[in-house]
Amino acid sequence: MKDFRLSILLTFFCIGIAAWWGQSTGMGAESAIAIVAILGLMEVSLSFDNAVVNASILKDMDAKWQQIFLTLGILVAVVGMRLLFPIVIVSVATELDMASVWNMALNRPEEYSNHLQAHHVAIGAFGGIFLLMIFFSFLFDEGKELHWLGQIEEKLSQLGKLDSISIMLALAVLFAFYQWLPIEASARGSFLIAGVSGIILFIAVSSLDKLFESEESGDGVTTTVTRNGIAGFLYLEVLDASFSFDGVIGAFAITRDIVIIMLGLAIGAMFVRSLTVSLVRKGTLDEYVFLEHGAHYAIGALSMIMLAETVQGVHIPEIVTGCIGAGFILIALLTSIRHNRSSDSDN
Repeated sequence: MKDFRLSILLTFFCIGIAAWWGQSTGMGAESAIAIVAILGLMEVSLSFDNAVVNASILKDMDAKWQQIFLTLGILVAVVGMRLLFPIVIVSVATELDMASVWNMALNRPEEYSNHLQAHHVAIGAFGGIFLLMIFFSFLFDEGKELHWLGQIEEKLSQLGKLDSISIMLALAVLFAFYQWLPIEASARGSFLIAGVSGIILFIAVSSLDKLFESEESGDGVTTTVTRNGIAGFLYLEVLDASFSFDGVIGAFAITRDIVIIMLGLAIGAMFVRSLTVSLVRKGTLDEYVFLEHGAHYAIGALSMIMLAETVQGVHIPEIVTGCIGAGFILIALLTSIRHNRSSDSDN
């Protein structure tokens, strides 16, 4: 419960603001609180797999960077990605300054939502391809010793010996979805640019650790010093951003009030952070060895859903997305329990 103390305090704080905001805008305090609660639950359900992957990275970072992730990181996640980033997108699209866009979001939420929805194709391409690269990098990791799907996954991991196989497959998927976009769609160019940008950003962030590595020689053997936590921190923030895209867009299907959206998603984002810390401190990933596998397969499914929704007329309800992710996690948990029992019986 200690790991969730701050999340609970933030929840009460956000609910209080939501009640005041709902009362002052005519929405009603009860309605505002209910919508904030729904958005918070939606964010947690969509991002549980994110918490597992975050934990797999965070456990290898030192205490200082873990603390930075939980303090500065949450500000970036809530204020930066759930509030400012959508405003920046609309600002660039409309060539209005951010103050004008903020005024639009508060006073003309329908217009603001339409501008944001108009860029859903680019947002889906960027987030979808970035998440797909994360899935491929795990799937084709030749150094992975434990295989959830047995020989199938083992064979796939051996393909990691091929240079840049993840990039090649991601580009193939990108061009496949590109062919399904309507020919007359003006967003086709944005789709390609956003998708390629997602690949470039993944490569850049994944390679940052090389800048912070140093080598020391001892007795003729070269050893690598532990990398600085900034590389892992940036990777986690970009990963969280990719997950937040879908949540922000989906939130507008529930309400057009940007303040209510920010409050609800803030609660969800904070609980995901707390869940990440709890998984690290309790050593859950070490105990349930296939959880990380299930989370990555859930990320792979989410990436395909985000890409599929860029095709005109395709919409997959958030409840379906959340259930798919939860399904992978549940199966991975049950498989881990069975694996542990089998190991205990062998011993």
